[in-house]
Amino acid sequence: MTDHLIRCITHDGSIMAAAVDSTYIVAAAQQIHHTSPVATAALGRLLSGAALMGSLLKKEGASVTLKVNGGGPLGTLTAIADSAGNCRGFLEHPEVDLPVRETDGKLDVGRAVGSSGLLGVIRDNGEGQPYTGQVELQSGELAEDLSYYFAVSEQIPTICALGVLIDKTDSRRLLAGGLLIQVLPGASEEAIEKLEANAAKLPAVTTMLAHGMSIEEMCRTALQGFEIEILDDTPVYYACPCSRERVLRAFSTLPLEDLLTLPDKATGLAEARCQYCGKVYTFDREELEALAKKLEKFEFTC
Repeated sequence: MTDHLIRCITHDGSIMAAAVDSTYIVAAAQQIHHTSPVATAALGRLLSGAALMGSLLKKEGASVTLKVNGGGPLGTLTAIADSAGNCRGFLEHPEVDLPVRETDGKLDVGRAVGSSGLLGVIRDNGEGQPYTGQVELQSGELAEDLSYYFAVSEQIPTICALGVLIDKTDSRRLLAGGLLIQVLPGASEEAIEKLEANAAKLPAVTTMLAHGMSIEEMCRTALQGFEIEILDDTPVYYACPCSRERVLRAFSTLPLEDLLTLPDKATGLAEARCQYCGKVYTFDREELEALAKKLEKFEFTC
């Protein structure tokens, strides 16, 4: 099964909307990182937000990185997405769990993430210096924080809704998705008022998914009263570009004396685990010695 992301725009060009069903992406993250229910919800929301923001990038090969450190017990959360919406992520303390909120019985994402830190956004278009922006967290619930980021850092009025619904009896059963709506330059007051009225009565993302609504239907519900054009509908995945070559490039940044201490004395092997996908790469002593000689020769030549 595959998740999908859709982008659309109103016929008058005043409002853009993107929606993602990220259920399988979040399930993959849950399996890779062995996350508790509240950690799954927090990382799942951030992954959904990253996928939506990645889809706004216009250049192939561009990427967006979201990093959140709110001072909560989950620690730092990171999500990275490419321009197609494919994403990956991790968090410091996936095992942390909290009681549900007494007020409504929902997972306490805001408390788990915390709200006394920053949301950082890095956009890399592959053309030199990436764009970096950051804002203070408003709630730690993440959707509100992303809306605040767009309003303050990019001056774009934005509605962001993110959700992860987890079965209370079996945490492996879940639904996840997100919706991002932006008011574009030149939008009329009438269009803005109509959008605000729609947003006020818009059901939660997971409620719409649980009722069997497609992501196109979600967009049409948010943009009720507007004529819309579908720009694209693409599959999205939890995807990690790690490789042995990338790990070796990372090793090459170490001091030579540290590089040669990596192999285990008993086995003669060094292991590196990708923090995003959990894949383990193994290197023997001979490979690392060959890399050290190559680097030593390069330093001598320079």
